Amino acid sequence: MKRYQALADDIARSIRAGLLKPGERLPSVRQASAARKLSPATIFQAYYLLEAQGLVESRARSGYYVTRTAAALPPEPETASRPDGESRAVDVSELVFEILESAMHRDVVPLGSAFMSPTHFPLDRVGRAMATAALHLDPWSTVDDLTPGSAALRRQIALRYLIDGMDVSIDEIVITNGALEALNLCIAAVTRPGDAVLVESPCFYACLQSLERSGLRAIEVPTHPRDGIDLDALEGAIARHGPRACWLMPTFQNPLGSTMPEERKRALVELLARHDIPLLEDDVYAELHYGPRRALPAKAFDRDGRVMHCSSFSKSLAPGYRIGWVAAGRHARDIARRKLTSTLNTNVPAQIALARYLERGGFDRHLRRLRRLLAEQQARYIAAIAEAFPPGTRVTRPAGGYFLWLELPEGVDALRVQRRAASAGISLAPGPMFSASRGFGNCLRLNCGHPLDARIEAALGELGMLARS
Repeated sequence: MKRYQALADDIARSIRAGLLKPGERLPSVRQASAARKLSPATIFQAYYLLEAQGLVESRARSGYYVTRTAAALPPEPETASRPDGESRAVDVSELVFEILESAMHRDVVPLGSAFMSPTHFPLDRVGRAMATAALHLDPWSTVDDLTPGSAALRRQIALRYLIDGMDVSIDEIVITNGALEALNLCIAAVTRPGDAVLVESPCFYACLQSLERSGLRAIEVPTHPRDGIDLDALEGAIARHGPRACWLMPTFQNPLGSTMPEERKRALVELLARHDIPLLEDDVYAELHYGPRRALPAKAFDRDGRVMHCSSFSKSLAPGYRIGWVAAGRHARDIARRKLTSTLNTNVPAQIALARYLERGGFDRHLRRLRRLLAEQQARYIAAIAEAFPPGTRVTRPAGGYFLWLELPEGVDALRVQRRAASAGISLAPGPMFSASRGFGNCLRLNCGHPLDARIEAALGELGMLARS
């Protein structure tokens, strides 16, 4: 855990214990820096994280104060999951399709959606770049770099890796139709039907669907709602099952929102290297961090090209454009060939448009605004959940992304709540859809990526009543 996170945890405990009262002023950055022997930048990061969690608020020219609602906010989940550790065939698609089909309408309240509000993106500016790209399209660009993708876009992606101190060649980057195609190409490159794959518990349902479609087995590994996968349990699963691959989301994991500390990401990469197990790193939410800098991916600690780092612009800039990529390391050539024989290429004008947009510097300005907006929305959602849901409800406090994981009191049936909510026009993502073993029966994933308007506030109130009943 980083120093600013440890400081934020100390202050959060003091608030919940009543040592810091609602409305009370926190020490100034200068005072806290001197008392804690930490840099002012570290204090700012801690206060910013607490603000994103809805525990403190900044007041212009006055400092940071404990919010009036801080003491009433629900506690966080405290323990890692406890899957049985078996290697099992996956059978979740019918459940997932049943739930998703009930939510694919604009008039449904999108609390179960996997997408944030499209109004948060600069689609007009990206659209202008798209129009320019289409009008001035070099005919030869439709066949240049046909399978790996636009050299200009791959160069821009490589530059973003370089900013984080990572030396990723454009030759190992393959542009794909969204991150999901990248992940599917990667898993096909390193496994065969019947192989076992290590996954988090819970994990993103699309991962489970991919394993099911490919005839692969899932080994669910204990995962903490804040710090990510348990490395000791992971090593035990490797010794027991001899898996062929590991598919993880180490940063802002969906559905938990957990992020592995960087030293544990390093240990993860070293552990998998010792056992010659490739890592598929799903990193689509990394740009949506609330703090001052992006957390390094596991790919940053890769020394032999074993980590396949998959990401996308769909969650951060251009939903619907379906532009993703994989920095595939030693597997780049194999993955490019697999793409050649499946989808062949990715939308060329869209690639050129995004390359132009990135070249002109608009992306980072957009991200700064978006991160602040999502942090504020998360705090508002947590406060609304505290008011509406029954005592005993626990809610995660991710430091990025736009999902909240709720542990409801024991005995609440999340699938029953989901079905009753669907009949009331509210979409939900219940815990069992994130588990090969259909666990997490009293859990929900909520999307806080939409503005908390009166309609969503009323829906949260309705869900709270369903959970209480």
